[in-house]
Amino acid sequence: MNAPADVYDVVIVGLGPTGLTLAHGLGQRGHRVLVLEREPRFYGNARAVYTDGECMRIFQSIGMAERLAADMLQDAPVQMLLPSGEVLFQIKNTERPHGWPANNFFYQPLLETALADGLARHPNVTVRRGRELLRFEQDAAGVDVVHVASEGAGYGRPAGDAPPAQDEQHVRARWLVGADGGRSVVRTQLGIGMTGRNFPNPWLVVDIKAKNPEDGLRHLPYFDFICDPACPTVSCVQPNGHHRFEFMLMPGQTREQIEHPDTVRRLLSKYIEVDKFEVLRKLVYTFNALMAEKWRDRRVLLAGDAAHMTPQFIGQGMNAGVRDAYNLAWKLDAVLRGQAGEALLDSYEAERRPHAAAMTREGIRMKDFVSMVNPVGTVLRNVLTRLLTRLPGIGPFICRGDFIPKPTYRAGSYVGLPRSGWRAAEGRLMPQPLLRGPDGRRQLFDDLAGDGFVLVGTGCDPREGLDDASLALWRTLGARFVAVYPFGGRPAGDGVGHATPAGLVEAEDPDGAFHRWLRASGGGRGSVVVLRPDRFVFALVRAAQMPATTHELARRLHRTEPVAAAATARPAAAPGCMEAA
Repeated sequence: MNAPADVYDVVIVGLGPTGLTLAHGLGQRGHRVLVLEREPRFYGNARAVYTDGECMRIFQSIGMAERLAADMLQDAPVQMLLPSGEVLFQIKNTERPHGWPANNFFYQPLLETALADGLARHPNVTVRRGRELLRFEQDAAGVDVVHVASEGAGYGRPAGDAPPAQDEQHVRARWLVGADGGRSVVRTQLGIGMTGRNFPNPWLVVDIKAKNPEDGLRHLPYFDFICDPACPTVSCVQPNGHHRFEFMLMPGQTREQIEHPDTVRRLLSKYIEVDKFEVLRKLVYTFNALMAEKWRDRRVLLAGDAAHMTPQFIGQGMNAGVRDAYNLAWKLDAVLRGQAGEALLDSYEAERRPHAAAMTREGIRMKDFVSMVNPVGTVLRNVLTRLLTRLPGIGPFICRGDFIPKPTYRAGSYVGLPRSGWRAAEGRLMPQPLLRGPDGRRQLFDDLAGDGFVLVGTGCDPREGLDDASLALWRTLGARFVAVYPFGGRPAGDGVGHATPAGLVEAEDPDGAFHRWLRASGGGRGSVVVLRPDRFVFALVRAAQMPATTHELARRLHRTEPVAAAATARPAAAPGCMEAA
């Protein structure tokens, strides 16, 4: 290859939700990022329609949650309907363990546009639309990338057309991330295969919008799975007059027949007054449950649909990619800053792959539930569903949506201390309580904690158990130190001039949510919670264990310079963590 004209920390291929989230995560940490997007403008049609409270928390971490929420419908129940309109059961959950609603329905072009506009806050992030990856070569220090102008607004260059040589542009990156979808050029050039299942059942998706805002869909306020054996249907509520219907093709129906305007009109007329709506898109599609054989090849990584594809029936395709980006952003940041060794990036796939696979399996189960057409099978399904949703324990489990796999990393496969028991916190995402901050105002925990490592002391300064060498490492990592007290339990001072210790954020827990989680996880007063930048728990330990925990962190980060043993321990501070220990 020719010598590159420009050098970046990371080149991202693909400007969908995965690439956008990763660009924000790296951009806000100051890294030089180039994003290549083959489409000269946004695709413009809705694909994903739903995100959950966990991913809203991720959007919060990049400063975009409030902006995105302005164009979302939140807390809408999800219900299974019979053809008569009778509700088989509803999924309703108004709890907000991550600080955001569990159900958030959006119109994807609005979400992507807002995320793209938000990148203007990061002058170190460059977006090149209408540019597609042509080829790349990697060596021990980085990746040489060649990109060219794409053709028109279609996906990629027409087959057989070679780009003019003078159009080739060369850049150099320390890392390359393929977030370029299910037909990933990055994955293809790496020669990485996909394993899993292709589902032959085609569905027709129809996106509509009310011509007059007053002619909305008040009679369809929820997300409905219509379990009709004659025509399984999905009715998806969306904001700003948008709505989506999906209809499963039945045996004997062809793509041409079901995409015909008369057929589309007949299907829609069962639910809406068709003339009051504009049909924005109608398309027949099939879906896949596929996983890339590996997600990393030296300095090139895969994320989102390039790494895994899941059926859309639990709305987790886009969200899985957003989680990939969140996991990858802090690890790339640590490696780029020299805070961690490159081997840390091997934990990306080890952590994310099992959860993505679990979501895929659940999506397949939901597809099988909704799309059942066998008359005997549907009767049995309905009877069993009514029975199970009325039983103590399992009924609330189903109706709260708790069957959706939780963000818990598999034992032995995550960056963190081993779990001491099945309820232990390590390798799990810490909930986000609403705390009373230092200025007396309510704030979500993550806004107090920043975007790096966090040490949370329960009723004390979490630094009290650290020796000099351990404290130096945490400061090198840019960690933030937080003390959380019960409501009304924050130290009031011991006289004129008393002040909060330098570098400590003090907060109270008015609702008790933090302390309930702590007790359920086996902690108590005097415990220190060590949080990774993505808010997964690295450790929940007593203060006296913090030096050893810090040594273990250095090992898990694959640092070339481990924590030096301190000659003497730090002197005891005022009564707090150490006293409680």
